[in-house]
Amino acid sequence: MIWLQLAVLVIMILIGSRLKGIALGLMGILGMFIFVQVFRMRPTAPPGDVMLIIISIVTTAAALQAAGGLDYLVYLAEKIIRKQPKGIIFIAPFTVYALCLFAGTAHIVYSLLPVISEVSTNTRIRPERPLSISVIASQFAMTGSPMSAATAAMAALLMVPGASLMIMKVCIPACIIGLLAGALSVYKMGKELKDDPVFQEKMKDPEFEKAMTAAAAETKRVIKPGAKTAVLIFAIAIAMVVLGGSFPHLVPNMAEGVPNFSVNADGTLKMVTIIEIVTLSAAALIMLITKTSAADIVKASLFNSMASAVISVFGVVWMSSTFMAHNEEVIKQAMGGLTANYPWTFAIAVFLMGTLMFSQSATAKAMMPLGMTLGLPVPVLIAMFPATNSYFFLPGYPTLVAAINIDRTGSTKIGKYVLNHSFMRAGLVTTTVSIVVGLLLNRLYG
Repeated sequence: MIWLQLAVLVIMILIGSRLKGIALGLMGILGMFIFVQVFRMRPTAPPGDVMLIIISIVTTAAALQAAGGLDYLVYLAEKIIRKQPKGIIFIAPFTVYALCLFAGTAHIVYSLLPVISEVSTNTRIRPERPLSISVIASQFAMTGSPMSAATAAMAALLMVPGASLMIMKVCIPACIIGLLAGALSVYKMGKELKDDPVFQEKMKDPEFEKAMTAAAAETKRVIKPGAKTAVLIFAIAIAMVVLGGSFPHLVPNMAEGVPNFSVNADGTLKMVTIIEIVTLSAAALIMLITKTSAADIVKASLFNSMASAVISVFGVVWMSSTFMAHNEEVIKQAMGGLTANYPWTFAIAVFLMGTLMFSQSATAKAMMPLGMTLGLPVPVLIAMFPATNSYFFLPGYPTLVAAINIDRTGSTKIGKYVLNHSFMRAGLVTTTVSIVVGLLLNRLYG
């Protein structure tokens, strides 16, 4: 029976992933309907904590965007990338990583992809190389950024003091080393542009040749007056979230009593509560101090993307957690011995789930409780957190598609066999090295 139920789970996720957007969440709810009506499964609690984390963090990021803060950050990043064009294979991904790590969203990479493509083309460096690893960098920044929904959800799931700091101490250095390995792996990927038959054929077009030989011009960006102030408020919010999650004694303690969604039995505030209060307060201050209208925040592209993220997490995580809870004993018997002897095999399971879910926070919410049920220590689960970035495996995520479309040379592409696409090498190398380094760091930290 479990195989039939698993088939329903996988089919719903596959269909939802193919249809994109809120379809993933809606197909998850359809899967729930089948689980309850056909298999008589007892529904678990919906992932309300993760949904509220997404709403809080994305709303704050949208306020930053509406106030011009993201444009200002992109302006700074663009200057860094253009300053050393010959080193773009290394400079671009680490600039993207730092920017996304701070902002807590991978979608900011859209603004930098044209710059990376243009600079690399004008210096005759195959754009596929910096574009591929830069897209991967935007994803891996989410597993370590204190302002990303994925990291916040992971910290809330672990339910240990200082979880946020533990994640940052392991995942940030591990992912940086992983990205360095990824950049090295694509350093000579593909043919040089002068030897690429596709590019040379395009160069026969006079208009295309003229565009390729034109000097790269820095994009003129109009920075709003309150942009720097918005960035400062956002930075303070990051510091408060990190401090509040890492040092609980700095947070007001309520009287002991019956625990609820916001407060633990000992009176300490839950991580979800800290994130919600701090981030949304920061959004309010950005709106008031920079005189950004509420209407502008609602119109921001990040705010519009929030509905899709919330619905997706709601449906697919609820379906997955219901399946896991219903078959907990069977799964423990099947995987318990394997993960006890070979803990790294659980990272493969997380990776495979991530390829289907297209969301780090959804994958973490679905898989990390299973890892704790199987007896895997918290440090090991943190080291495996980067495995949730595996949605590069199937080349359908918007950032991958955008990079392919932006590269006018045609070097960044989806291969004949689909999986042999431009991002596969960088993604696999970065994921593997990040997890291995994370496990080694756990031993170093003791």
